[in-house]
Amino acid sequence: MSDKINYREMYFTLKNGVNMPAIGLGTRGMTNYQTLYSTIDQALHVGYRLFDTAAIYGNEKLLRNVLQLLLPKHGLSRGDIFITTKLAPITNDAKFVLQAFEQSLENLGTDYIDLYLLQYPATANCDPKSPKNEKMRAATWLAISKLYDQSKIKAIGVSNFNIRHLMQLTDVMAIGPLVNQVEWHPYYYKPEMLKYCAENNIRIQAYSSFGGLSQGNNSLLQDPVVKEVANRYESSSAKILLLWSLQKGIAIIPKSNNPDHIRENMEMNFRIDESDMKLLDTLGAINRKYAWDPTIIA
Repeated sequence: MSDKINYREMYFTLKNGVNMPAIGLGTRGMTNYQTLYSTIDQALHVGYRLFDTAAIYGNEKLLRNVLQLLLPKHGLSRGDIFITTKLAPITNDAKFVLQAFEQSLENLGTDYIDLYLLQYPATANCDPKSPKNEKMRAATWLAISKLYDQSKIKAIGVSNFNIRHLMQLTDVMAIGPLVNQVEWHPYYYKPEMLKYCAENNIRIQAYSSFGGLSQGNNSLLQDPVVKEVANRYESSSAKILLLWSLQKGIAIIPKSNNPDHIRENMEMNFRIDESDMKLLDTLGAINRKYAWDPTIIA
């Protein structure tokens, strides 16, 4: 029924040649040292090499402290892992962008970031509907691009951008986003986004792969269609949801501090048949979004 494939060692090559692991670990909400330590320890043990954080998560320093202890334990060095962090959507001031980036470098105890994302297409000091947002995005992106040109960042991208926001950057900037990290799961996905990103060599990276689970809503994991497909492969709903994205060429950063789930999310080794992929696609008609909505941003 299904082909064997090793997702543990899969990478996606970005437009600039940087290899980004297809599977990473999200760390949003992990602000307890012991929880983060045990989570990263298990993740490194089972093969995770990409770790996703953000300035507003408040755990960059914790991640640094944990990695400084755990990388040697697992026989690894900084060059063996891929760190993603994000610029908080506070202001577009170029000086702020530089200061925020340097603060993230210090927090993470590194001299470069593998992937730096502009986290949201608006800033806290501007009305979401204001046309000023377009100019502010451009100014912020220009400041990030300069850091990239200085080789302080290996790859740059955005998060929560829709096609209109992406077009502004890809059409007018010397270098456009290499990654767009967005909410993406069978209840909420945009085929036109996938098409646009493929045409412009932008890699989509999915967050909230399990829908609203982080908010205590497990309706996607319990959806009858998802469970039907999972049963057909003698697998779990979680694995089916992750594979659904991976088989579309979408990177994933599932979040968990459960040792068994961390392992299971990396142990996928089969493909979902095309007929079942299409069956899962039908859930898009539900159009249920759980995270913040960028469509309201001018």
